[in-house]
Order: sequence, then C-alpha cells, then structure tokens
Amino acid sequence: MFSIDEINEMLDEIAAELPEEVFRELNGGVSLLPDTRLSNAAPDGGLYTLGEYRRDQMGRYIVIYYGSICAVHGSASREQMQKHLRDLLTHELTHHIESLAGERDLEIEDERMLEDYFRRK
Repeated sequence: MFSIDEINEMLDEIAAELPEEVFRELNGGVSLLPDTRLSNAAPDGGLYTLGEYRRDQMGRYIVIYYGSICAVHGSASREQMQKHLRDLLTHELTHHIESLAGERDLEIEDERMLEDYFRRK
C-alpha cells in the first residue's frame, strides 16, 4: 500500500504531464484528502467515491479520497496505481472541462454506469 504522500506525489507528476489548459478556471485545484468516502448512490455500502469534481461557492475544484483509493486499489503495483490515478484525474478533469462548456455528457454516462451496476447486482 502507498502512503498518502506517495499518492500525492504521483498525482502531482500526472498533473504536471497534462496540458495547462485543462486546469483553466480550476481555482481550487486538486486536493487529496485522507478520507474514505462511500458512494451516495449505494447507501448500503460497497461502492466507493474515489474522487469528485465540485463547483460551489468555493469555486471549481477536484477532491481525491486517499482512503477510498486504498480500499479499491490498495494492492496495486506502482505502475497500476499510476494508471488508476491518471484515469481518475483525467475523469474528474473531463467533468471540469464539460462544466466550463455547459455540457454533462460524462455525468450522464456515470449515471448510466451506476444504473448498469445496480441492474447486475
């Protein structure tokens, strides 16, 4: 398992590789919190929220949950973890970019994926 500092370092490295434009108007940046967050969509548990794009009175920002990442990907190798984190960060940044454009395509796709998950369960 990786420490919160190691995950933070990986996220910083991934962010540095991305074009600066994707962070435009993301005034709150990307925060890594130690929390484990269960999904609101599954009140009975079992689904974790790894990250969230937020737009509220504090501005636009991304929150990543270290505890959730450990719960879901705790046994991943460094290479696997970097891929999971890259996928997570680009997913949340896509929400940000779509929000700037007034679009909700990824949000709708996320809802469909949850519906499919519960249908299979």
